[in-house]
Amino acid sequence: MDKVVRISSEKGVVIFSKSSCCMSYAVQVLFQDLGVHPTVHEIDKDPDCREIEKALMRLGCSTPVPAIFVGGKLVGSTNEVMSMHLSGTLVPLVKPFQANLC
Repeated sequence: MDKVVRISSEKGVVIFSKSSCCMSYAVQVLFQDLGVHPTVHEIDKDPDCREIEKALMRLGCSTPVPAIFVGGKLVGSTNEVMSMHLSGTLVPLVKPFQANLC
């Protein structure tokens, strides 16, 4: 659990992913389209993969990946992020983490 907390709080937007997960890729593209460059931690390439999956589930993730953290706090998975985007609450949440596009 400590590793998940440490990784998720090191950067503004962190996505725990698996290299073969298409939903993780879709979330990454959404954030990039919003001008946010998320840190992607592919857990299938981490020797602690099983422990990370268990920790994400204990934190409240419905599925281990994708698990999205913004500002060190768990936002959720694809469904939660897409719902926030459609309701207009995602952009204000990630605004502090948008790259300067000037």
